[in-house]
Amino acid sequence: MGQGTEELTSQIEDTRQRMASDLDTLQDRVSPAAIVERRKQAVRGRFASMKDQVMGTAQGATSSVSGAVSSSGESLSSTGASMSSTAQERFEGTPLAAGLVAFGAGVVLASLMPASRLEAEAAHWVVETAKEHGQPLLDEARSAGEEAVDRVKQSAMDSAQQVKESAQDSAQTVAEEAQSSTEAVRDQAQG
Repeated sequence: MGQGTEELTSQIEDTRQRMASDLDTLQDRVSPAAIVERRKQAVRGRFASMKDQVMGTAQGATSSVSGAVSSSGESLSSTGASMSSTAQERFEGTPLAAGLVAFGAGVVLASLMPASRLEAEAAHWVVETAKEHGQPLLDEARSAGEEAVDRVKQSAMDSAQQVKESAQDSAQTVAEEAQSSTEAVRDQAQG
């Protein structure tokens, strides 16, 4: 019925070791430093996976080249087909697309960051230089616009004068024809 002291001591020691292991595991799980490290490793893994999907892997490139070299003894058309199918299987993305995405992300981040003092000074200098060199062009465009308005205004006045004269001539012609028609009708009525 009774267990021996050696057996009890052994069970106690096993229980202590399991509890110590469980406490170490528990402490590792709730330790802020360990949590941060696990999160960093997870993010690194996601970025590495995303990079491999976009850029392709070095292993895939090596496999593609070695597959193409090993199949060089076959006919030319089967070699080309083998190379293209191997490349399509191994590379999941394109470096050009990755470059464009990185460039776009850089532009977005740059637009979100406030301008530094040097950038603000450079922008001010560009604006002042543009005003200085652009003012003569602006004045020239303004005078050309005013000349065009004057020409259009004069043309409109000339056209209005011609329409007025034409209307007066037409009214006079209509009046003369009406008078001659009236005289013709009277002559016919009397005669």
